[in-house]
Amino acid sequence: MIEVEHVSRRFGTFRAVDDISFSIKTGEIVGLLGPNGAGKTTTMRMITGYLEPSAGTIKIDGMNVFTHEVETKRKIGYMPESAPLYSDMIVADYLKYVADVEGVDARKKVPELAEVCGLKEVMHKNIGDLSRGNRQRVGLAHALMGDPEILILDEPTSGLDPNQVSEVRSLIKKIGETRTVIISTHILSEVEMLCNRVIIISNGKKVADSPTEELRSQYNSSDEVQFVIGGADGNSVQSSLSAEKDVLSCTVRQDGSKIVAAVRTGHEESVRASLARLVIKNGWDLYEMNVRKNSLEDVFRTLTTGGAENEN
Repeated sequence: MIEVEHVSRRFGTFRAVDDISFSIKTGEIVGLLGPNGAGKTTTMRMITGYLEPSAGTIKIDGMNVFTHEVETKRKIGYMPESAPLYSDMIVADYLKYVADVEGVDARKKVPELAEVCGLKEVMHKNIGDLSRGNRQRVGLAHALMGDPEILILDEPTSGLDPNQVSEVRSLIKKIGETRTVIISTHILSEVEMLCNRVIIISNGKKVADSPTEELRSQYNSSDEVQFVIGGADGNSVQSSLSAEKDVLSCTVRQDGSKIVAAVRTGHEESVRASLARLVIKNGWDLYEMNVRKNSLEDVFRTLTTGGAENEN
């Protein structure tokens, strides 16, 4: 278990992390979210023991990371945003070197990680000649070399093309089946696909900590139903739909000969059904109806731009 208790970090007069607390249980995959400069990377560097907090304590399995440095660091594998690899080394030689440094059996561990991380086809290549996606895989193999209980990944898919992103995400998900994983990123779709819990930091403060699904329903708990309607004018559509029970708001716009109406409602599906019936009852042509659920992006924007009260 990771325990972060009232941790702050200053750089001169600037407070990068401001009194944050959370705990992460063994086996969780947690997304650490925040805008650029929010304090995500600083927080991760403190958890790994690379930076010491200005205040507060960080414990791993009950051990303080700064009074039990060796024991706690053995439990952590860390891959920074730009993994520091030796570009002039062959992949196989590099991984053997890392194994020797960490005191593990390279003859057993290197082939195992080559299989897990999908590196078997590039083991003979120079790291400098690899695609960015394969370099990320080498970085993951490095982070996993000591068989850590905790894997910390900082922007693991930054700069990758869509195919590489998909491959690295699949790899992380597989690794997360047997380890605690913390992913720091600002790519919200990544968190929705990989993480079962989200911690959001804004301006150095923790503003949310919740299971991903619960977070969506906790903030801006409404759905948007979009209608594409023909044979009607915008004013009539807006006044008619706005008057329906449980409609929070309705905006309309002209799209050629059709009206596009965006209706914010509560969660009840009966509201959507009644709106569709109303369109038909008025004799309008219903070309399309789409339901847009609250997304993590909506929540993120609310919490990091001052649109909601901060909650811890």
